[in-house]
Amino acid sequence: MTAQLRYKRVLLKVSGEALLGDQAFGIDDKVTGRIADDIAAAVKLGVKVGLVIGGGNIFRGVTIAKAGGNRVAGDQMGMLATVMNAIAFQQKLDERKVASRLFSAVAMPSICEVFSQRVAEAAFEAGQVLLFSGGIGHPFVTTDTGAALRAAEMGCDALFKGTQVDGVYSADPKTDPAATRYDRLSYDEVLRQGLGVMDLAAIALARDNRIPVIVFSIKQPGAFVDILKGKGRGTVVAEG
Repeated sequence: MTAQLRYKRVLLKVSGEALLGDQAFGIDDKVTGRIADDIAAAVKLGVKVGLVIGGGNIFRGVTIAKAGGNRVAGDQMGMLATVMNAIAFQQKLDERKVASRLFSAVAMPSICEVFSQRVAEAAFEAGQVLLFSGGIGHPFVTTDTGAALRAAEMGCDALFKGTQVDGVYSADPKTDPAATRYDRLSYDEVLRQGLGVMDLAAIALARDNRIPVIVFSIKQPGAFVDILKGKGRGTVVAEG
């Protein structure tokens, strides 16, 4: 069935905040279940899926830095938050009988495997969903950049960024009704205009490795699979 697909080997980046649902803190079970359903549907079609989840629903390292604290310690706490989110997602995938492997850039062998591109590649080829956590194991690097790095390492043909809106806009559509939605942008346009797609290092990394970035609404059930099939609604950031 992969012949029907536009993208067959992808990295999905989901923000930690997206897992909040209607809560102020933590993980909304309904949200993780819905996203796991979409991933399971993609796997059934034959898509190879990697997943990077942020940690902002639990802790953000910049919070400590803004309060005058140690940014390194804050980012380390944020890395641990991403591991917690990945464990929660693995349980949801298990419930749906979807095989997965949980990797962390930070060694914690009693919980998950330390990331190795060679081992991850073998798991990818075996059809397992790859859960990448722990960022890249170093502070001062966002999970957006970590997602772009993993997408490059795994030879992905697209990097999906699940957001709260259905693409990239010229301004925040929640506060500016006149905001313009883009169907397609070049990497350089995003960098030049400073559009809030992903952080600039992530966009530059995607550009250098010619990986298109697809921004879509993670809140819309089935949107991920629709775009994999060449349909759906989102913004594509690629070469001009």
